[in-house]
Amino acid sequence: MSQLVEVNDITQRIYTVRGVKVMLDRDLADLYGVETKRLKEQVRRNIDRFPKDFMFELSNLEFRNLRSQIATSSWGGPRYVPMAFTEQGVAMLSSVLHSKKAIQINVQIMRAFVQLRHLVLDHAELKREVAALRSQTEERFEVVFTVLDKLMSDDNESKNKIGFVKKD
Repeated sequence: MSQLVEVNDITQRIYTVRGVKVMLDRDLADLYGVETKRLKEQVRRNIDRFPKDFMFELSNLEFRNLRSQIATSSWGGPRYVPMAFTEQGVAMLSSVLHSKKAIQINVQIMRAFVQLRHLVLDHAELKREVAALRSQTEERFEVVFTVLDKLMSDDNESKNKIGFVKKD
């Protein structure tokens, strides 16, 4: 099967809300080729299939924070608080959206979630290996470990930007 959507396009639409990786209703509707209104309608008709760990609506604060991170349309973006779907919720969507495209896109989204999970696990494994290596080496290599710690840190603001700086 040829890819309908690039995995990178899917992973850019996965956000972390309440410590959970989610996709928003409008992004899913766009990928599935349906109106957001219709996707929400199907979910509400089958609400028993979507417990809180599968789908939740964002709070007003979460919605405002997310809107500041995502560009909005000239009409001011969505008027209603979006639904956020966890990986299990996205999988459940294929049972309420009955098109062949929805099923194919769903498979690709599941693969993107798995790919993200593997990246996180690989990062954690690398941290463990560096810690083990650190305990076996001498003090003279401490500067190497300091640099490695900075590179592997989750604090993006402390990383220097790469590129040319234009002098005024």
